[in-house]
Amino acid sequence: MKPIVFLLFFTVILGRVGFSQTFDKSKLDLYLDNLEQRDKFMGSIAISQNGKLIYTKAVGYTNLANKTKADVQSKYRIGSISKTFTTVLILKAVELHKLALSQTIADYFPALPNAEKITIQHLLQHRSGIHNFTDNQDYVSWSAQHKTQQQLLDIIIKSGSDFEPGTKGEYSNSNFLLLTFILEKTFKKPYSLLLKEYITIPLGLKNTYAGGKINSGNKEAYSYSYKGGWQLEPETDMSIPLGAGAVVSTPTDITKFSDALFNGRLVSNAHLELMRTVQDGFGSGLFSVPFYDKVGFGHNGGIDGFSSTFSHFQDGDVSFALTCNGSNFPNNTIAIAILSAVYNKPYEIPDFSVYEVQAEDLDQYLGTYSSTQIPLKITITKDNNTLIAQASGQSSFPLTPSDKDKFKFEQADIILEFNPADETAILKQGGGLFNFKKE
Repeated sequence: MKPIVFLLFFTVILGRVGFSQTFDKSKLDLYLDNLEQRDKFMGSIAISQNGKLIYTKAVGYTNLANKTKADVQSKYRIGSISKTFTTVLILKAVELHKLALSQTIADYFPALPNAEKITIQHLLQHRSGIHNFTDNQDYVSWSAQHKTQQQLLDIIIKSGSDFEPGTKGEYSNSNFLLLTFILEKTFKKPYSLLLKEYITIPLGLKNTYAGGKINSGNKEAYSYSYKGGWQLEPETDMSIPLGAGAVVSTPTDITKFSDALFNGRLVSNAHLELMRTVQDGFGSGLFSVPFYDKVGFGHNGGIDGFSSTFSHFQDGDVSFALTCNGSNFPNNTIAIAILSAVYNKPYEIPDFSVYEVQAEDLDQYLGTYSSTQIPLKITITKDNNTLIAQASGQSSFPLTPSDKDKFKFEQADIILEFNPADETAILKQGGGLFNFKKE
C-alpha cells in the first residue's frame, strides 16, 4: 500500500537474452544465503516455467521472538499485489454482465467529488483523480485501528480530488478501496468470499486469502525493519486496505495465480490485453516490468515492513514471485538476480564488506546539497559514526561506508560519492547519475 519514495528505477540493459536450459539453482541458493547471513533479506521466492515450479526458497524468520524459521509454506502480507486479484474480480463481474467498465460510480458514491465523471475503468487505471488516502498526514496515526466501510468512505470523500478524471494517471489506494466496495455491493458478498469463489478455490491456492490479524500459528509472518538489528513493525488493521492491499499469500501461490492469469484461465483475452495496456505508467492491476530486451507484466506491494513483487514474462512462459518480511537490501536488485539466473545472464553475489570510518572523518560531508538536475535537496548529518541522509520531504536513512568518500543505502540501491575538496557529491541509483553541490 505504501508508495515507493526517493528515486527508484528498475535496471534496464539493452541486449538479447534467452531462457536458461540449465538453471543454476546452487548459485541462486548461495546468493540468497549470503543475503540471509548478512541480515539483508528475510522472505521467500518461487519461480515457474511453463506452469511448473523450477525453484523455491525461503530465508530468515517469520517470527523472531520465537525463532521461527521461514519455509516455502510461510505466508506473507503481499500489499498492493492484492490489486491484481481485485482487478480480476472486477473483470469477472464485467464478464458476468454485473458491471460495465464504462459505467460511472455516481450510483455507488454520490457524495464523492466527480463521481458522475469517474468510471470503473478510471479506478482500475488510477485515472480517477481521487486523492490517495494513505498519503494523508494522519494516516499512520489510525492505520492500526479497525475502520468500517462508511468510515473509510468518509475519509476518501473528505480527502477530495487531485485532478480531473481521465486526464492523467496517479497512483491511489483509494481507487481499489472503492472497487472493493463496488464488488461487495454488486455480489452482496464480502471480498474474502469473492476471492475464494472466483480465484483461490478454482486455482487451488490453499495459502491465499484476505488477511486479518497476523496469526503466527497459521504460518503467517510478522514484518521487521532493520535498524542495527531487526525490529518488529506495527500491523496495519486489515479492515483498511481490503482489495487494495489485504491479501496474504505465498510466492508459490502467486506464481500459480500469475500463470493462470497470463494463460487465459481467469479472464478473457480481451480483458487480459486491457490489463496489460499501459497509459501514463499504469495498466489495470498491472505494471510493465522491463528486463533487458524483454517486457513482462506484474505488480509490487508494500505494507508495514512487508514488500513483494511478481511478474510474468511471455518469453519462456516464466513467472516469479518474491515476498519479503524484512528488507535491508533492494528488492529490485534481488529481482534482477532472479531473472538473470532464469535467463542465463551473469550476476554477482554481493560483497558486503564495510569500509571503516571514524566519527570525526564524517564532518567533512555534513551539510545540505542541491542539484540543478532534479528538484531535490539532500541533507547530510551524522549520528555518532553513522552518516545520515534525508531527501527533502522524505524520511532519513543511514549511509554505510563502502570505500573512501563513498557511501551506500542498499535498500534503495543508492550510492553517494563525495568530493570534500570541492564540496560536491554524486548520487547514483539504478543507472541514474545526479550531481549535487553543497549549499
